[in-house]
Amino acid sequence: MGRSVDGVVIEVNRIRCDGRGMCAGLLPERVTIDEWGYPIVDPTPLPHTMMGDARRAVAMCPLLALRMARSVPT
Repeated sequence: MGRSVDGVVIEVNRIRCDGRGMCAGLLPERVTIDEWGYPIVDPTPLPHTMMGDARRAVAMCPLLALRMARSVPT
């Protein structure tokens, strides 16, 4: 899949999200939809090859419920 971008992940603000599902359409490799239409995001760091699609999904979210963030080491 390619090397990751310094631990950058996609996060969802579950309070803002109303389950429109646009993120899953724009980034299906990382976002799936649960039975109520809300996103389930793969928590692994994004590879370089997905950065453009990830930025587009974040920018296109109508409620600004998505963001890109640095992952926290466990």
